[in-house]
Amino acid sequence: MSARMPLATRWPVTALRAIGALVLREMATRYGRTPGGYLWAVLQPLGMIVVLAYAFALLQKSPALGTSFLLFKATGVLILRAFVVLSSVTGHALSFSRSLLLYPRVNWFDAVLARLVLNLLVQVGVMALILGGIFLHDGIATFIDWPLLVLAVVLTAATGFSVGLLNSYLFHRFEIWQQAWGIITAPLFIISGVILLYEDMPAIAQDTLWFNPVLHLTGLMRAAFYPVYRPDYVSLWYLGLWCLIPLVIGMMLMRLHHRALLTRLR
Repeated sequence: MSARMPLATRWPVTALRAIGALVLREMATRYGRTPGGYLWAVLQPLGMIVVLAYAFALLQKSPALGTSFLLFKATGVLILRAFVVLSSVTGHALSFSRSLLLYPRVNWFDAVLARLVLNLLVQVGVMALILGGIFLHDGIATFIDWPLLVLAVVLTAATGFSVGLLNSYLFHRFEIWQQAWGIITAPLFIISGVILLYEDMPAIAQDTLWFNPVLHLTGLMRAAFYPVYRPDYVSLWYLGLWCLIPLVIGMMLMRLHHRALLTRLR
């Protein structure tokens, strides 16, 4: 087998071609051949949002912010789902693309980046469809802080990619980590501000849950749609650490051990 080119010395055109091929492959396999395909990517979060919205509408007179239960739940569910999906699919990039990684021109980083690109585009499309539908259904007329919305999505993508890159090593090095990751992410639905605002939580819960990065992401997302909401607890520097530290550790581990991980997958 020909030696692989180091990441730093590859021509951009070669990398783009490899990433493009991997994106097209995943479009055909992950979404093109599964029941429902892209439709399921919309229906799954939409169903969760609708169930939550109508359940809480029976318990409360109004949501914690605004007048639309659908919008309140959507701004939490969609950002949480984007983080979980991106951190998971990038973590499984090696196993998903192991057959193509046998080719010298295809690098492990291409596989990770391709999964990020496609799934990020899908998640952004899902957000646009669902939020646009909610605005039409509920007749919402509100000012959207577009720079803040873009910041929330970009930081979610960066955090998901960073954690996913670290997962790409841990998933394939320690099989039990895949089960552990499912256990770790399961409570995020409850502790990430999807159901309750951070400000409405007990003080003891606030002190602990502040360290959950997804809570900061949902705060940014909500602030983009609710002009009167000011989530003072949100820390951009803390989110920056989550975007940087797992990325650096994951990159170092993958550069050192990706060949051994690929051997384990064969």
